[in-house]
Amino acid sequence: CNTRSRMMMIGAAMPMLENLTFEEITVGQTASYSRTVTEDDLLLFAAVSGDVNPVHLDEAFAAGTPFKGRIAHGMYTGGLISAAIAMTLPGPGTIYLGQDLRFERPVRIGDTITVQLTVLEKTEAKKLVTLQTVASNQNGKVVVRGTASVMAPSQKLRIERPAAPKVSISR
Repeated sequence: CNTRSRMMMIGAAMPMLENLTFEEITVGQTASYSRTVTEDDLLLFAAVSGDVNPVHLDEAFAAGTPFKGRIAHGMYTGGLISAAIAMTLPGPGTIYLGQDLRFERPVRIGDTITVQLTVLEKTEAKKLVTLQTVASNQNGKVVVRGTASVMAPSQKLRIERPAAPKVSISR
């Protein structure tokens, strides 16, 4: 596994998860994570978060907004950034401490969002890592950008990837 650049695609055959410890991480290191936004994603996010704003759920309502159609919840994309950190860089065992986000473009059903993480800084005292976080759509347009602060794992982990829970949606 190349520790300089790591990539994880949803649906790709990756039976194992492996983290990078603080010592293995280098400034400039990158990783990416991609996911295509589905109708079910928006419905599940609304159910879990309680955010049932009609701009996310009602096409007729959303058509009358400046977006001219439904858009994904902003924090859904924030969740993809969290997944990128948890699954790729640094990976399992990471403690997420903070995130600043700037929402630049709407995300829509069918968009494939790729989160690019880049290590900006390491702080030895508390094993802190600062990451640049950039989420772009399939056209290469940035939809969200920011920085994250994490506490990198000190213990190396290579574990079996848990299966995602099975859920059903009743409309």
